[in-house]
Amino acid sequence: MRAGFPIAAKGMVVGLLGGSFDPAHEGHVHITREALKRMGLDQLWWLVSPGNPLKARQPAPMADRLARARKVMQHPRVKITALEESLGTRVTVDTIERLRRVYPGVTFVWLMGADNLVQFHRWERWRDILRSVAVGVLARPGSGVEARLSVAARAFRVHRVARGESLASHAPPVWCFVNLPLNDASSTEIRAKGDWRSGRG
Repeated sequence: MRAGFPIAAKGMVVGLLGGSFDPAHEGHVHITREALKRMGLDQLWWLVSPGNPLKARQPAPMADRLARARKVMQHPRVKITALEESLGTRVTVDTIERLRRVYPGVTFVWLMGADNLVQFHRWERWRDILRSVAVGVLARPGSGVEARLSVAARAFRVHRVARGESLASHAPPVWCFVNLPLNDASSTEIRAKGDWRSGRG
């Protein structure tokens, strides 16, 4: 395995939580811990992205975001990575395709907050994502109803399963919506309060 790539054995189920993490916060930690408890995952990898093609504002330097992420999220089964930068991918569908080639025999589950499901149909080749990996959607404050009525949810409604624990045992396309105690921490609000890199935000 190349340097900087997590180790995962064949047969493992690995959750993937992507985002700019600008900055990482308790909301990210909360959904990560809940996903580990509720989705039958052996590991969960944070994919700290170089940038978000859907956002005009580009994030803080990668080194700063990785350092913050490793500070706030400490768990033996969680790996903080810059895999998209290492793979040279910029969109989720390409990242998933590359990871499935690098890790044959590993089952990946793409994780996202309900707020992302609302606009998931804007992601490049979003249908291919749903057809290639299981997708676990985690409740986020204020997004539940809108997420359930989203373009993607309606398009793949017959592929929804009720329980996250069984998600990885189904062949894609398959997805679930997991209700959980909500945490309304927001990267946007943290940035608005000040420069988190200086320790003030």
